[in-house]
Amino acid sequence: MNLNPEESRSRLTNARVARLATITPNGEPHIVPVTFAIKESTLYIAVDHKPKTHKTLQRIKNIKANPAVSVLADHYSEDWTTLWWTRADGTATITEDDAPIDLLVAKYPQYKKTRPQGPVIEIEVNHWTGWSYT
Repeated sequence: MNLNPEESRSRLTNARVARLATITPNGEPHIVPVTFAIKESTLYIAVDHKPKTHKTLQRIKNIKANPAVSVLADHYSEDWTTLWWTRADGTATITEDDAPIDLLVAKYPQYKKTRPQGPVIEIEVNHWTGWSYT
C-alpha cells in the first residue's frame, strides 16, 4: 500500500538510520548510511566524528556537483506484513551552520558526548513517498 506524504515523512522522521543516495560527477550512484534529523520539510545530516577514509567525503563532492539526492529508510522483519520503506527526494546544499546540529544531538545520545564538528548537509525535501505492507 502506498503511503501518503505525511505518513512517509513521519516514518522517516522516526527512523534511526537511513541511506543517502547521491550521484558522482561521472554519473554513478553513491549510497551511504547516515544519521539525520528532520524539521518541517528540511532534512539534516552532519559529518560527525566517526572514522572516515578521507577528509574530503565523496558525498560532499557529489552534492557540490549535483545537488539532487534521495534519503531512504526502511523496516525489515521476517514477518513481511510489517515491512515498509519511505523516501525523501530533494535538493541538498552544504553549510557550515551548526544550528541544525542541536536537532541531531536531541535525537542521538552519542552526539551529546561528541558533538559533530563537520559540515552539515541540508536537504530541502520536495517529494515524500513510501510503501507499507499494511
